Amino acid sequence: MQRLIQSFLFLAFLFSPVMQAAHAEEFSTLVEQLKEKSTSKKIKTIRAIAASGSERAAPILEAYLGGKLFQKKTDGAIVIIVKGGKGLLLSDPYTSKSLGTSAKNKYKKIRVNNRLRVVIRSVLGGLQLQHPDRLKRLQAAASMFKSHNQKSIPALQEALKAETDDEVKTRMREALAGAQLSSTNASAQLSAIKVLEARGDKSALTLLQAAMQKGASKDVKSQAEGAVRRIKKSLAYWEVAQTIFYGLSLGSVLLLAAIGLAITFGVMGVINMAHGEMIMIGAYTTFVVQEVIRTSAPALFDVSLLIALPLAFIIAGSIGVAIERGIIRFLYGRPLETLLATWGISLVLQQAVRSIFGPTNQEVGNPSWMSGSFEVGQLIITNNRLWIMVFALAVLFTLLAVLKYTSFGLRMRAVTQNRAMAGSMGIRTGWVDALTFGLGSGVAGIAGVALSQIDNVSPNLGQAYIVDSFMVVVFGGVGNLWGTLVGAVSLGVLNKFLEPAVGAVLGKILVLVLIILFIQKRPRGLFAQKGRAVEQ
Repeated sequence: MQRLIQSFLFLAFLFSPVMQAAHAEEFSTLVEQLKEKSTSKKIKTIRAIAASGSERAAPILEAYLGGKLFQKKTDGAIVIIVKGGKGLLLSDPYTSKSLGTSAKNKYKKIRVNNRLRVVIRSVLGGLQLQHPDRLKRLQAAASMFKSHNQKSIPALQEALKAETDDEVKTRMREALAGAQLSSTNASAQLSAIKVLEARGDKSALTLLQAAMQKGASKDVKSQAEGAVRRIKKSLAYWEVAQTIFYGLSLGSVLLLAAIGLAITFGVMGVINMAHGEMIMIGAYTTFVVQEVIRTSAPALFDVSLLIALPLAFIIAGSIGVAIERGIIRFLYGRPLETLLATWGISLVLQQAVRSIFGPTNQEVGNPSWMSGSFEVGQLIITNNRLWIMVFALAVLFTLLAVLKYTSFGLRMRAVTQNRAMAGSMGIRTGWVDALTFGLGSGVAGIAGVALSQIDNVSPNLGQAYIVDSFMVVVFGGVGNLWGTLVGAVSLGVLNKFLEPAVGAVLGKILVLVLIILFIQKRPRGLFAQKGRAVEQ
């Protein structure tokens, strides 16, 4: 018996290369059939390639899907071609070995149409369902959910048996449910309805609504109708949550734009129309930092914003100090004149930026940690908006700490409450004014760093926020940072709830009208604060 087993193993070893060669020849014959003109024959060939079990099946089908499969005009040999440098890079479809470069006119593309693309995507999904890479399996399950093809049911059932990752298993069950919903098996359809209802998103809703319109049994239609009602109700709640998130996101942007103005206008009583240009300067500082990093140290791109933040604060703050020392200090107590003077400064700064950087938008990139999004239930949260919300709160609490716990904050509050008394106590009120204006301008500069991640960086960037900033400060209470926070969040959420009903422009008009009516009742805003502007 032992000799018989040894003989069998020897023969298997002897004939193994022959069998492998035969299998390779059979696979290459299948690939050659992709040159057929008939779409129906090509579909059969694609499915046969996928079922062959060859490790080269997926790369060849992916190349065919991407329009990279070519045949040589002279002998019809099939190659994979990609563009590279000045020529075309060739590789062997069966071994993936490089075949060098060649001119394009020596090869003819093996044509692929939309019908074939659908089939290829479907079979590729089946091939990748058991891929070692978890992300590949997730992508395959998502692709098969979109196609909801009944022919994918066996592959999904087989993959589910071997799957160990809970998230991948859930996505596979959903893909299987999507495919089973269009089958004729009532039991499978009822099971699929439960799975799709648990998924509860718009894609599941679309599939269930389609199932209600098809010739399904009464029980299936009834269950589908109930699931559709429950999903719609759930989605309505999630839509409210999404609107609130968008409102908080807009509120954080308004807070960043207005928080510097709460200092210069609220505390100092200066109507600073150049505040928007301080935001613009911060955004352009980010652009310059990223340009230097791109050319000199690309590895530092992910920390470009961290480098830009202190620079933007220093540059915008220095310009603010220069404006206060050169112009504003001669206009205290004359708010309309400060308005005209700072409006002129804003025009000068805009034109200076146009002369240096040009009038067009400049490209500012997102670091990897601010890119992408994630889901919480049916709520989509983008990373850049989330980080801006965190950043806005960090700036607010830092400012509150500076004003309450530092020597400069104590002097600033003293000058605000009683300028003459502060001066008699030895406080240099002029420099406190300059540094306060510089602080407000510097905060506007770091706001520009954040806003560069969600808005176009152009000479007109600041103009988009100046009116909204004044509305936030006045509504919240002039000079009160907590009022600025409440005002920004309130106006952001209100705007986002009004936009779907009346449109963006009319929504802003309505918000402005509501603020005017509110100020008629409470002239000092939500949180009134005594200060120089009030005393004068």
